[in-house]
Amino acid sequence: MKLYNTLSRKVEDFKPLKDKHASIYSCGPTVYDHIHIGNLSSFIAADMLRRALQMTGYQVKHVMNFTDVDDKTIRRSLEQYTDIAPEEALKKLTEEYAMIFLQDMVAIGNDVGAVQFVKATDNIEPMRELIHQLYKHGFAYATDDGVYFSIEKYKKSGKQYGQLLKLNSANTSAARIDNDEYDKESVHDFALWKTRKAGEPAWEFKLDGHDLTGRPGWHIECSAMSVDNLGQPFDIHTGGVDLIFPHHENEIAQSTALHSDPIYARYFVHNEHLLVDGKKMSKSLNNFFTLRDIQEKGYDPLAFRLMMLQAHYRSQTNFTWDNLEAAQNRLKSLREMADLRWQVIEPKDGEASQEDAYKVWIAAIAKPLLNDLNTPEALAVLSQVENKVKEQLVSSADRQAFELFITQLETTLGLSLFSEDISKTQKDLLKQRQAARDKKQWAPSDKLRDELIQQNLGIRDTDYGQIWFRL
Repeated sequence: MKLYNTLSRKVEDFKPLKDKHASIYSCGPTVYDHIHIGNLSSFIAADMLRRALQMTGYQVKHVMNFTDVDDKTIRRSLEQYTDIAPEEALKKLTEEYAMIFLQDMVAIGNDVGAVQFVKATDNIEPMRELIHQLYKHGFAYATDDGVYFSIEKYKKSGKQYGQLLKLNSANTSAARIDNDEYDKESVHDFALWKTRKAGEPAWEFKLDGHDLTGRPGWHIECSAMSVDNLGQPFDIHTGGVDLIFPHHENEIAQSTALHSDPIYARYFVHNEHLLVDGKKMSKSLNNFFTLRDIQEKGYDPLAFRLMMLQAHYRSQTNFTWDNLEAAQNRLKSLREMADLRWQVIEPKDGEASQEDAYKVWIAAIAKPLLNDLNTPEALAVLSQVENKVKEQLVSSADRQAFELFITQLETTLGLSLFSEDISKTQKDLLKQRQAARDKKQWAPSDKLRDELIQQNLGIRDTDYGQIWFRL
């Protein structure tokens, strides 16, 4: 399998630390609100990466964090819950939105059962221990408002700050930054731990005899949780391109400062932005949509997944309602193919079985995913296969092989394609219509077609008889 590695800026063969085992850490959501679909696109990319690895026989351990303590979560919890303790308010807010996030993940076809979710607030001790060690060895220093990582000391130790992108004096500053917001203009010493402000939730922390009761900085959370669950180094770190700097760069620094090996994760896999009107989707710009917005307009969340798979994960994608509508129609068309399992035909004399063809087709669809998750090419192959299946239909002798093909397709792409059979009443109407056609009674036939259309069932007539599809 080949992956584009941000560390090397090129596509590489994936070589895991342990044969046929792969470890993945994905930066998860900050659970203070509904996440927008730009963030969801990042989790679709991570889900496809895990599926592709599993498809090739890898045993995958996939860990994803919930950022349930940071500036945003604290601020929102204190605004929303004014009559309970800060710690309780934070827990109540973040648990609510963590559950909503998991519901969104299921709706867009991500396999949450294959992911180990970890919360920052459940991993305070590993964070404190890492900070203790960084401080002890001179990579961190304490101030009145917290503990900071020294980028200067890190660079003087012989390690490179700027593994994922080039950093120079033009974007380097001696200043400190004590918030968890993105700061992309210059390099700062960043907060590992922040002392408590009035009314904020806090955890005990003593360092060199000083009481620094407070809470962790954002960057230290992912370093502690990834290494605690996957070891160091681990195989793959995923996230959106907006996390390259400063978040992932800071993770690398604080994670490797105490090690002779400068490698934190061997591969960094980053997906590009989802755009709206040519701009990055962002809550700060108020140009974002949530999954609720999509659903309220009548779209299937899996149509959004399919829309994202139609573009390569390393290409910027522009979200429009027209693009989503096209993806919804394509999803309906794929489900129309899957519904052929309810409409198997008797093969004509001399017609060969398609059982082997289904095996060849699923392999051809899956193959592009091994080339840096080339989902657009996989879907292009799928379109060719879909046309062949709809033209040839499904033989009664091949029904089991066809159902296995659809199951494998669902597993490969994360799309739910199987539907229940139509009702007995609808089947009776189809029989009546076929009888009318056999007698060349076109008016009754057309009337029955219209009645089925009213029940959201379309019909196409073939040499094998009627084939229905859902409207």
